[in-house]
Amino acid sequence: MKKSRSLIVLSMLAFLTGCVSVSATRLEAGPPRPAVTPDKVRIYRTAQQVGRPYDEVALLTASGDYSMTNESQMYEGMRKKAAAVGANGVVLDAVSEPTTGQRVAQAFLGTPAQRKGKAVAIYIDPLLVE
Repeated sequence: MKKSRSLIVLSMLAFLTGCVSVSATRLEAGPPRPAVTPDKVRIYRTAQQVGRPYDEVALLTASGDYSMTNESQMYEGMRKKAAAVGANGVVLDAVSEPTTGQRVAQAFLGTPAQRKGKAVAIYIDPLLVE
């Protein structure tokens, strides 16, 4: 019984650490907007790709355990957080990987090795056409 309980706790811990955590710092760009569905949020690699005027809604910061996440999960987490703050676009800034030393320390010592990402959630007025 004790062994199965420990296994359940460890499994839950592994699941939770595999999740991507995304925080949003709201910017003072216009009124708060209602949330949208994540499938309405488009991801852009650069600001030039947007091609139209936009408002910056929030700064997004994402992190996740290196061994349990990938860049795709980071971007999807950013998309969901942007949708929650009423943005319909995300301009990527950077994704940084942990150093080799951090990865080795994670493997041998169990210390965290985080993948981190930054982006800007934006709102593009669908009525504005350039």
